[in-house]
This record gives sequence, structure tokens and C-alpha cells, in this order.
Amino acid sequence: MKPQILALITAVAWGVGGFFEKRGLNAGNLSPQVGITIRTAIAFLILGTVSFSQWKSIPAAGTKPLLMMVIGGGIVAGAVGMLSFYAALKGADRLTQVMPIAFTSPLFSAITALIFRTERMTWQTALGMVLTIAGIAVLTTAPSH
Repeated sequence: MKPQILALITAVAWGVGGFFEKRGLNAGNLSPQVGITIRTAIAFLILGTVSFSQWKSIPAAGTKPLLMMVIGGGIVAGAVGMLSFYAALKGADRLTQVMPIAFTSPLFSAITALIFRTERMTWQTALGMVLTIAGIAVLTTAPSH
């Protein structure tokens, strides 16, 4: 499947999932920590099952790539990002106050890639970054109805 289609499926899954996560947190009066723990436990069971046959590749990956996964995926995105996301979902009046900001991750990925010089700044990247920021401003300052 094309990466763009997979990215679209990701956006739909995370957008729809965020809707139900916010509803579940508030309806059950659950703390963000409990919510993310439930999400992570279910994801771990599913992902552990579908990836089981590939676990033998882990030792061959090497220390540096595994540290990047642990720090970037486990600590920064997995723990800090998800705990912050769930706290924002729980605390916001409207989902539209959280989702546009939370999913500006491509903006920060681009900035990080530019800082580490793994990508070059093009006019398309610069324009995309400006439009992302403008879109967030429009979506998050809209009056509630």
C-alpha cells in the first residue's frame, strides 16, 4: 500500500480514536494516566501479536537504533507525548481545541530534520510550515457553538 494511503488511514484512525478517547475519559471520569495505560495495554497486546514473528530482528538492529526507538518512541512520543495528549483531551472543553495542535507533529518533525540536517529547507517545506501554523490558529480560536 502507498505510504500516503497509510498516512491517511493513520490520520483517520487517530482522529476517530481521539474522539472516543475524549468521550471515554470524561464519561468514565478517568485520569489521563489511566486512559493512556488502557490504550497502551490494548495496543501492546495487538502489536505484540502481529510483530511476534519479527522479534528475532531486534538483536541485529544494534544499540544506537534501539536507543533511538526507546528514547524517541518510548520516552518522548510514547510517554511524554501521550500523557500530555490525554491530559489535554481531558482538560479541553472541545476536541477541536486539542486535535489541531496535537497533530502538528509533521511541523516538529520537519524542524527536527532541518536541525539535524537530514532534510533541506525548500519553499514547499517553508510554505507548508506557515500554512500549518495558520491552520492551527484558525481552528483553535474558532468560537464554540
